[in-house]
Amino acid sequence: MMAAPRCFIVLLFAFVLFSTEVKALSSNYYDQTCPNAEATITKVVKKAMLNDKTVPAALLRMHFHDCFVRGCDGSVLLNSTRNNKAEKDGPPNISLHAFYVIDVVKKQIEDLCPGVVSCADIVALAARDAVALSGGPTWAVPKGRKDGRISKATETRQLPSPTFNMSQLQQNFAQRGLSLDDLVALSGGHTLGFSHCSSFQNRIHKFDKSHNVDPSLQASFAASLLNVCPAHNKVRNAGATMDSTTTLFDNAYYKLLMNGKGLFSSDEALLTNSRTKRLVSKYASSQDEFFKAFASSMIKMSSISGNGQEVRLDCRFVR
Repeated sequence: MMAAPRCFIVLLFAFVLFSTEVKALSSNYYDQTCPNAEATITKVVKKAMLNDKTVPAALLRMHFHDCFVRGCDGSVLLNSTRNNKAEKDGPPNISLHAFYVIDVVKKQIEDLCPGVVSCADIVALAARDAVALSGGPTWAVPKGRKDGRISKATETRQLPSPTFNMSQLQQNFAQRGLSLDDLVALSGGHTLGFSHCSSFQNRIHKFDKSHNVDPSLQASFAASLLNVCPAHNKVRNAGATMDSTTTLFDNAYYKLLMNGKGLFSSDEALLTNSRTKRLVSKYASSQDEFFKAFASSMIKMSSISGNGQEVRLDCRFVR
C-alpha cells in the first residue's frame, strides 16, 4: 500500500476569474449540490492506485494535457468519432491512460448527484488526489468548470514538446497565462511516471554535428539511456522512469536535474535561464518550497479558461 501523504499544503482559494470569459470558480462550488463529490473521487483514485502504480502519473498528465488544449474543459476525455479524431488520439496523447478511473468516478457521482459535477472538475480533483496520495502536497481545487463539446487531435500540437528549448517553453506557457515560475514548478510533476524512448532519443542519438549524445547528460546516466534505448530500438514500450522515485511525489526531479540527469531537453532547458536555474536549485534544496510552489501553480493552471457549456453525463461522449 502506498504511504499516506507526508505533507499537506492547504491553500484557501475562493475563486478565480477565467481569462476569456468571466466565470467564477469556487473551492466550495459543490458544498450544497454534491457534498460527497470530493470524498468519492478520492476513494476511487486511492483504490485505482493500489491496483496500478502508474495511475498517479497518468491522472496528473491527463489534467495537464486537458488544460493546455482548449483550457480545462474535459475535452481530452472525448472519444473519436467517424467524422472527428479527438485529442486522446493525437500523437502526444497516444500514451495517455487511466481514463477508466474517470469513468468509474463519473458513474458513482452521477448516482449521487445526477447532472451536477462536470468531467473537467473530476479530472482536476483526481489529479490533486493523485499527487497527495503519492506523498505530495494537497490544495483546495477551485471548481465549477463546464465540459466542452469540441476535441480535435490536430490541436494537441499546442502541447509543449519534450524537445522544446527555453524560448519555446516560455512562449508556450505565457500564451496560457503561466509564468517562468509556473514552468519550473509544474515541471516538477515529472517526478512521477515513465517516458518512452521517443521523448528523449534526440538527446542520445545524433544530438548535433559534434556530439552523438547531449554533452550536458551525466556520462553514466547517458549510458543507461543508451542501454534501454539503442539506435533502431524495436522494443515497443522501452523507456526510462522520470526520476529515481517514480511512484513518490518528491523533489528528486530537481536534484537529478542539477546533476545532469534530467530526461528531456525541456528539463535541461530550465538550467539555461538564470531565473529558472535558481528555482531549480531552490526546489532541489527544499521540498517544502517545491510543494508550496507546485500547489500554487496547479491552481493557476487548472483555472485556464475553457469554453465548456454543459455537464456531460458520460465523459467520453457529448449529449
